[in-house]
This record gives sequence, structure tokens and C-alpha cells, in this order.
Amino acid sequence: MNFVPSEIMQVAIREGEKARLHAPPNPWVGAVVINDRGVIVGEGHTQAPGESHAEIEALRRAGDQARGATLVVTLEPCCHVGRTGPCVEAIVKAGITKVIVGTLDADSRVSGQGVELLKASGVDVEVGIEEEQVRTQLAPYLWHRITGRPYVVLKIASTLDGIVSMADGTSQWITGEEARRDAHVLRAQSQAILVGAGTVRSDDPALTARLDDIIIEPLRVVLGEVPQGARVRPCLERSGDIGLILDELGEHDVLQLLVEGGPTTASEFLEHGLVNHVVWYQAPAFAGSVGTVGALKSMSTPTIAALRRGRVIDVRRIGEDIRVDVEA
Repeated sequence: MNFVPSEIMQVAIREGEKARLHAPPNPWVGAVVINDRGVIVGEGHTQAPGESHAEIEALRRAGDQARGATLVVTLEPCCHVGRTGPCVEAIVKAGITKVIVGTLDADSRVSGQGVELLKASGVDVEVGIEEEQVRTQLAPYLWHRITGRPYVVLKIASTLDGIVSMADGTSQWITGEEARRDAHVLRAQSQAILVGAGTVRSDDPALTARLDDIIIEPLRVVLGEVPQGARVRPCLERSGDIGLILDELGEHDVLQLLVEGGPTTASEFLEHGLVNHVVWYQAPAFAGSVGTVGALKSMSTPTIAALRRGRVIDVRRIGEDIRVDVEA
């Protein structure tokens, strides 16, 4: 082997990221074909639903050079007929002799079966290269396949002391333009955005994702009743058990749900243990507690032993603000 598998998997991971916005409800997979001299002869990523998977794209670009080559792919190749044919068959037909997989697919229709079929066809298979990074990249897809529910990302923008609304009720804008632009990427990566009716009444958000000249419209979900003429319409208006709402969204192929609601909605999701990931934007500003509203004003913690702890996975500066990513 004239290449380092982990290095080529990094290429596949970067390729998969190109599919992040258009692939869902399919996973955003990347694939690379590399020959026995260590030269990459084909790269590909998942296309829009109904179009080709990453493996097929990489094999197509490799052409005849795929025979005797190695395929490096972030997710286990599929072995069932869905909107497209099984990738396993195409890999064997192309003459690939070795497949290196980042992680197994959590979809019950695949889940190890793709690897076993490749092995049964005489293809050498290695699983688990850069697995932690791949599973992080595909976390919403994997979570949805395991639980049937969307992966919940809670987004909060506050002052450094955790305030989201001033004493007079104003809240726009606490963070700067760069942070707000970054938040629109979060929206674009999510198939649905959820807020409470109070946020709709106070801010009248459109809840669209604006990326340069492109406007993406995820499914809008509001907890409570939406006033007529609100910019968030058309939307789903829901109330009651949040778990049941998540079940419904999962059935509608929502892999990632972005919760942008105010303090009451954010507190409710956290208190019920329904948040997978928190993205907290903090401005270098201080508001104090008198008359202002905290980001989690509806949440109470009776003792230090009951403190809800997460794991910081990233901290970075965006413009004049910081973004903290926490695994909840």
C-alpha cells in the first residue's frame, strides 16, 4: 500500500463536506479511489436525493483506473435498492480490490451487511479509519437512523454574561454580522428550525437561511399559535409533548433540527434532555441581571450535584464574538 489510509480518509471527509447542504435525507458521504501507486484517480460525494452516491461518483471519475484500486469511503457502502441501486454491486463490478471504510452505517438496511457482501465477493475490507471524525461529521444522520428522531442543535446568542434580552425588551443585535452569518450556515445545514410562539411575536423572524445570494427555506416549526401575517408562515404549529414532535419530524426525514427559540423553549429542551449539541455565540458585552432576560431563565438547578454538564468540543473566534460548541 503506497499511501497512508488516514490521510486519504481526510480527503474523503473533505469531499463529503461538499454534500452537507444538498444530500439530506441521505448522508453526506465522501469517497476516493486511489491506485496501487498511491495516486488518487477519482473523488466523489453524495449528490441530491435520487442521484448518485459518493462511491458511484468516485468510480465514474476513476473509470477503468478503478480496476485493482482501493476505494476509501467515509460511510459503509449501501447494499439495498433505494432511490438508487446498491453501491456494493457497483464497487465489485468496477474491479475494486480493497475498500477502506470510516464507519459502519447505522441504517438497519445496511449496518454491516454492506461490508459482509463486499468480503463475500472477494474484496478486502478495513473498517474504522478516522472513525471518530467521520461519526462527528455524520452525527445527525447516524442519530436519526438510530433513534428515528432529528439530531437537536440548540443555538443561543448572548452577551458574555448570558443575557439575550435587555431591560427594555430589545435583543437585536447582540452578536455581530460575522456570527449571524455563521448562524445562517447552521440554518442551511438543518432541515427544520424550531422557535416558540413568543419569539415569533417579539421578533417576527422569517427563519430562512441566507447564504450570499441563495435563500434556503427549511421547514419552520413553532411551539404555539402563530399570528396571521407572521413572516414565519407557512409553518407547522405544534404544542404538547416535545418528544412526540421530534418523532413526527423524524418521520418527515428531518435529520437535524435547529432550535432557535427564546429562553423558555431553550430551557425546556435542555431540561428534558433533548439537546444533542449546543452552539453558543457570545458577544464581548455585559448586560447585568437587573430587568434583563437570561438565555435559560426558565431552567432551575436545585443543587450543584444536579448541574447539567456538557463537553466543550470547539471554541473559536468569529469576528468580535466567540462560538462555543458543546456536546450536551
